[in-house]
Parts: sequence; structure tokens; C-alpha cells
Amino acid sequence: MTDEDKATLRRLVSQGALKRRGLKRAIALFLLNNGDTFKEVSLELGVSSATVSAWSEKYKKEGLSFLRDKPRPGRPQNITRKQRAKIVALAKSTPPEGHERWSLRLLAEKAIALGYVDSISHQYINQILKESELRIF
Repeated sequence: MTDEDKATLRRLVSQGALKRRGLKRAIALFLLNNGDTFKEVSLELGVSSATVSAWSEKYKKEGLSFLRDKPRPGRPQNITRKQRAKIVALAKSTPPEGHERWSLRLLAEKAIALGYVDSISHQYINQILKESELRIF
């Protein structure tokens, strides 16, 4: 690993500029650079040796750009952070009269009724709540 890459890695890690997966990859690079084996790194980070090997190969081919995830296929998100925050707040609120707790379908219906979104599925509500680490069940 070049001195420039080491400095960039240190900066990215210290500034918190990487998401969790990117941070794991960066730590793996540091450990590999210090002479640790794929097996040692895999045990340290809780991933397989094959994963560490793949990260090493990606670094050799792509440089540090592999630390950041590439956009994934699929429908782009069309709900803003503000809308997500409203949905999470709704899930934390008292459920409507006649209901002991919120269900995903009930949250979806209420978010539409309150005008937070034009349309939303209960599965997407579940995804939003998972991402916010909120469990309603």
C-alpha cells in the first residue's frame, strides 16, 4: 500500500467519512498492510477469508474507490429524509383508537392519509423502520 493511500485511509477513518461496510474494508486493508493473513483479518472482522481476499483483489484493481459501495440496481428511493422522519415519528406515536399497536399496513395507510406520501407499501414502511433501527413488534 502506498504512503498516499495510507494517509487517505487514515483521513477517511478519522473523519468518519465511511459507512460501516467501507470502514470494515479500510480496517482490513490496514491489517493486511501490517502483515496479517486473510484468516487473521477474517477472524478479527467477523467475515470469511474469501471476503477478505476479494477486498484485497478489489483494492489492487480499483484502489481506494472500492471502499464506497457502488449504486445498486433497483428502483431509486423517492422518499425524502423528512418524509422518512415523519414516518418514524408516526411509528413511535400512540396507535389509533381501537388498535393496541401499529401494524405496517396501518402505518402505510396513516402516512398516506396524513399526506406524508402519495403512496407507500407496507414493505417500504418496514424497510424505513429497519434502517432507523426501530422495531414496532
